[in-house]
Amino acid sequence: MNLLADESVDKPIVDRLRQDSHTVKYIAEVHPSIDDDTVLHQANQNNALLITSDKDFGELIFRMGQIHSGVVLVRLTGRSAEIKARVVSTVIADRGHELLSSFTVISPGRVRIRHRANQPD
Repeated sequence: MNLLADESVDKPIVDRLRQDSHTVKYIAEVHPSIDDDTVLHQANQNNALLITSDKDFGELIFRMGQIHSGVVLVRLTGRSAEIKARVVSTVIADRGHELLSSFTVISPGRVRIRHRANQPD
């Protein structure tokens, strides 16, 4: 799967996704400190699923109506980076096809997937 990891994502998550054979562009490695609009634009240009821990992307998607190729918001505060990496890896492996063009929140014990209005649930 083609992924773009925002710089808010823990490096072990990026490493694990790469080990899982995903193509991962990591903003912290290629364009540190770019703004959220630019990150979202890059994800869209590359038809990549955006992985982030930054809640501001919810604002861009829902309040400002930005188009997206899919966003996964990782909300696993208090978990070790290794546990976060395992959980994100498992969700992408098990439900990857559902994540495209959706806004997904991964929180402890729960995965919420909100599809675009024009897609079935």
